[in-house]
Amino acid sequence: MTSHEEQLTETKTFRDTFDLLRDSIARTIVGQDHVVESTLTALICGGNVLLEGVPGLGKTELAKAVSQVLDLEFRRIQFTPDLMPADILGTNVMSTDDQGRYSVEFREGPIFTQLLLADEINRATPKTQSALLETMQEGTVTVAGTKRTLLQPFFVLATQNPIEQEGTFPLPEAQLDRFLFKILVPYPNRYDLNRIVERTILQQRHELSSIIDAKSILQLRQCLDKVVVADAIRDYAVRLVLTTHPKSDIATERVRQFVRWGASPRAAQALIKAARVRALTSGRAHVAFQDIRRFAAEVLQHRVLLNYDGMADGIRIEELIKECVDSLPEDDPIAS
Repeated sequence: MTSHEEQLTETKTFRDTFDLLRDSIARTIVGQDHVVESTLTALICGGNVLLEGVPGLGKTELAKAVSQVLDLEFRRIQFTPDLMPADILGTNVMSTDDQGRYSVEFREGPIFTQLLLADEINRATPKTQSALLETMQEGTVTVAGTKRTLLQPFFVLATQNPIEQEGTFPLPEAQLDRFLFKILVPYPNRYDLNRIVERTILQQRHELSSIIDAKSILQLRQCLDKVVVADAIRDYAVRLVLTTHPKSDIATERVRQFVRWGASPRAAQALIKAARVRALTSGRAHVAFQDIRRFAAEVLQHRVLLNYDGMADGIRIEELIKECVDSLPEDDPIAS
C-alpha cells in the first residue's frame, strides 16, 4: 500500500469514527448538533471545553454521554464557594499500621480521572479555580512539592450559567485561555423541546455503548499531525487572531472601539488544531479556509476582552468575532 493510499485509509477511518461518535451522542442530546460536534472536536484535539448555558439544557448529560462513547473514567465536581483546592487535588494524610507506626500517604482527589466535569466552575473562589490551571495545561498535579502525572487522555469539561451572577467568581483570563473552546449551548427550539419532553414522558432512554477507548483517542490525535496546513492557511489563522487586537492594522472599526485586549497566541494554535479535525471529518487530508472559520467563534469569543465602552454598550463578543471573520480576505493583499 502506497503512502497516499494509507493516508486515504486513515482519513476515512477518522471520518467514520467521528461520525459514529457524533451520531451516538446525538441520539441522547437532542437538537444540539453543533454543540456535540464542537465538544468532540475539542476533545480529540486534546483540549478542554467550557460550556456556557442556562440550567436544564443538558450540559451534564452531554459530559456523561461523551464519557460513555469514549470509554473514559468520568468524575464530577460540583463547584461551590466553600470548595477547597485539596477537595479537588487530594491531600497527604497521616495513617497508622497494625504495629502503631505512623506514615504519610497521599489520597487522590477527584481530579485523578480522564474526563472531569467541573460543574458551575464560576461558583468556586479564585483560589480553588486556580487548582485546575496546572492540570489543564500540563496534565499533572503538584501537591506538597511532589508532581503526579494524570492518566492520558485527560479532559476538563466545565460549565457555567451566564445569567445568575450573584455569588459567582468570573474565571480569570489566564484560566479562560486554557480552554480550547468556549461553546454556547442554545435554548432548544419548539420542535426539539417537544422531542425532549416526549422522551421524558415516555421515559425513552438511549443506552450508549463505548465506541473507542483511550488508546484509540491517542491514535486519532496522531492522525491530526499528518494533516497538511499550507502557509497561506496558517497565515490566515494568524491574521484572524490579529483582527481581534484593537492596535492591529487589520482590526475592524468596532474592535478598535470596544475591545481592550485581543486573543492570545494560543488562539492561533487552537484554530489550526480544530481545523485539522474539521478537514479529516470532511474527507480531506489538508486544511482549507472554511475549516479555520468553522470554529472561530468557539476559539476566540472567550479570549477577547471588552473595554469599558464595550461593556457599557452591551456589545456581544460573538458579533465582533463574526465581523472579524466576514471582513478578513482569504488572500493577503499586503503580502502579494
